[in-house]
Amino acid sequence: MTSTRLAARLAMAGVLVAGCALATGWSAALRAQTAEERYPPIGQFVEIDGRKVHYLQTGAGPDLVLIHGASGNMRDFTFGLVDALSDRYRVTVFDRPGLGYTQADPAFAGAFDGRAEGPEAQAALLHRAARAIGIRDEIVLGHSYGGAVAMAWGLNHDPAALVVVSGATEPWPGGLGTLYTLAGTALGGALAAPVISALVPRSLGDRAVQAIFAPNDPPAGYSDHVGVGLALRTETFRNNAQQINRLRPHLVEMSARYDSLTLPIELVHGLADDIVPAEIHSERLAQQVESAHLTRLAGVGHMPHHVRPEAVTDAIDRAARRAGLR
Repeated sequence: MTSTRLAARLAMAGVLVAGCALATGWSAALRAQTAEERYPPIGQFVEIDGRKVHYLQTGAGPDLVLIHGASGNMRDFTFGLVDALSDRYRVTVFDRPGLGYTQADPAFAGAFDGRAEGPEAQAALLHRAARAIGIRDEIVLGHSYGGAVAMAWGLNHDPAALVVVSGATEPWPGGLGTLYTLAGTALGGALAAPVISALVPRSLGDRAVQAIFAPNDPPAGYSDHVGVGLALRTETFRNNAQQINRLRPHLVEMSARYDSLTLPIELVHGLADDIVPAEIHSERLAQQVESAHLTRLAGVGHMPHHVRPEAVTDAIDRAARRAGLR
């Protein structure tokens, strides 16, 4: 093959690759726009150091802060839990940084930047947002990854009490699987995230919801309410994967400090949870911290606040009483 023909073929291949990249990017952007039109912000914004933090506040009583888990947003709590609590608490729900409508740290911006905000940085931002909107003596509830953020809040920001539901609070053995390992890298986040955002069918998102609830069934209407498409936006998907991929080292450091905690801590964990297993996380945390009380739920998976909401609201009420807030 002559050098001229080789150059022509390489040029054509470059054009095809560029065309595919443009088409993928356009499709991902269109799907993100559609998701945001269908699921717009449902709360208000407070600006902290130039970053917009999305929150919803309702009810009256002692302050209760709710922090959602991985791949989620505040809508997970507005499906039912907020209404069950707002008669006796002033409930504030935040979108975590880089998810929902709260902006990620611009220091970690860029498609090829594999870094991400850890739970302590997220807790610091949300704590500042909480103070800016008048929250004091707060009970902080965190679910799943939000449990790590809640524990960071407890270590660094002196809340009145913590409630951790299915919380990822301890370093775990082994890895996270191919998807998070790939998408959580700088190269994977830059190249894989747009493709996934552009091509993943809605049916796969619904199956992911089923898997998160397993062995229980999600309540009717949950997928339509929570806005699965928001999690599939390119930047959100990338942020989520990179946060999860970098969580374990933060938990190694944080868990070494847990025995310094003396505030009331209520733990709620399903014994059938194989996403964040109770024996690795809540059981170990309950042994480390004398003030931690663990409620074990037989036959319940990763979503107790939907499957057994009364167990979670009871834990919140116990935390409030132990903290002298009720």
